[in-house]
Amino acid sequence: MSGHEAIDELLAEAGVDGLRLRGALALLSGGRWWTLGDLVRETATSRRTIESLLRVLPLEHSGDRVRIPSDQVNRYNVSIVTDISGLGNPVAGMVAEHSATLERLETLIAGAPRGRHALDHVSATAETVLRRALLLGRRFWLPGARLLCVGDHDLTSLAVRMIHPEAEVAVADVDDRILEYIDAQDLGVRTRWTDLRLGLPPSLRGWADLAITDPPYTPEGIGLFAARAAEGLRDRDRGRILVAYGASERTPMLALKVQKALFDLNLLNEAIFPHFNRYHGAEAIGSAADLYVLRPTTKTWPAIAARLDRLATAIYTQGPQSVESAPAAPPDEAAVTAFGPDLLAGDWPRGLLPQVPRTRLATLLAKPYAADPERVAIALPAGLEAALPRLLLATRARHVRVLTAGPVADTVADLPELADLLAPVYRLTAAPSEAGHALDAVRLSPPDGGPDRVVRRIMDSAHGKVANTWREALTEPGATGSAGAAGPAGPAGAAGAAGLTKRQARAAVEEAAPWALDATLLELPLHRLAWMRARIDAPSPA
Repeated sequence: MSGHEAIDELLAEAGVDGLRLRGALALLSGGRWWTLGDLVRETATSRRTIESLLRVLPLEHSGDRVRIPSDQVNRYNVSIVTDISGLGNPVAGMVAEHSATLERLETLIAGAPRGRHALDHVSATAETVLRRALLLGRRFWLPGARLLCVGDHDLTSLAVRMIHPEAEVAVADVDDRILEYIDAQDLGVRTRWTDLRLGLPPSLRGWADLAITDPPYTPEGIGLFAARAAEGLRDRDRGRILVAYGASERTPMLALKVQKALFDLNLLNEAIFPHFNRYHGAEAIGSAADLYVLRPTTKTWPAIAARLDRLATAIYTQGPQSVESAPAAPPDEAAVTAFGPDLLAGDWPRGLLPQVPRTRLATLLAKPYAADPERVAIALPAGLEAALPRLLLATRARHVRVLTAGPVADTVADLPELADLLAPVYRLTAAPSEAGHALDAVRLSPPDGGPDRVVRRIMDSAHGKVANTWREALTEPGATGSAGAAGPAGPAGAAGAAGLTKRQARAAVEEAAPWALDATLLELPLHRLAWMRARIDAPSPA
């Protein structure tokens, strides 16, 4: 079969979807050099499909770039509009008006922490992030509105605050690096740590009018992120959820499963903007994803409760918590049996210590355990390492043993400065375990006074609002130190021998840490905990 016949056959097989291939032909015939990745992104077509076209085309090469030779161009019908993305991009004409913002976003995205494959991170282009912000302003009334970004590796929160400073924006994310980076831009975005498999941060439940998410592209991931986004809405009648999702044109059944996950939540699909989102990478899905606009119905809320009751931790496409990963190895039963726990937290073998009470990790984070166990054993599965400091702070047991999926040294290495961060509360050591997969945390005696006591009071009340505990600690005699911001009676740790009055303590904490006013310790990013400890521990200025 000649090259031209092979091309004709490929186009015929594509049928009505052949516009993608013809668009690629037009691009290759325009005289410009193209890399495979650029062709994938420009046409929103999967890498495999573009590769099948390139295999049958007469091409000339320049390094990793290709084009159709000029003497072959006239043999192809290329009189078509090559960019079909406008069909799903109602704000395309607005991008040019925001060139300065686009340039700033490009710089911010380039400087952001590198994505983590185990979290399915793929960066959206700066133009995509800008378009999301513009679309929100075109479709919704944003003055006074609240937007919740359920995960924000793409930095959509920053784009929205740049374009719509009149809107409040919050981010809930599992990656402490992303949260710290967003805070460093000082654009007024509220940041909260969460692993959505363990719950939405308390301060963000029922907080938002709109929610946007670009979740893992599995039915499990889409269902979980959409359910948590719905939990974040305060307006159950008029709230909206925007979801980015993309699939290869070769895998319609996978897309159907994802849409079924959304349908099972009884979410009304108001609109789908095809190929609205473009990415650096994700070539298997054409480096593109559609944008869904969803509206909850009265049947959404019971459906969400049912969905979260059967929650699975494997929601990603790769890594230890991928939907296709092998079942996790059981924890070291000998290590936990020898420990003699009064409470088992997490997923333990059914026959292990049947007389010992059990609780879920999510429950442990959600509220203080009713009893007062002396010893708690926590099973920490692979992929949930970021929850470790929060789980330790969530229990007030005198001795905690954490059974990890991998070596303790690797787990702790993923959480830099963990021992120092928890030093006011725990002494951390490797616990006896054949596989070396156990960590012991022994609770220290509380200090008698001084700034250390303020820090300890806050860390001992991890389920309570940080500001409330902080204020109460400052009113006690002997609470001295500095939180780095002067209130009416000095820095927000400098209480002196008699302590601050309630009014003074409130003003001092509000000035020192406005981000702590409605947050619990368990939902604050780690850099906020480190900042708070360092500033309270610092000596008061003379």
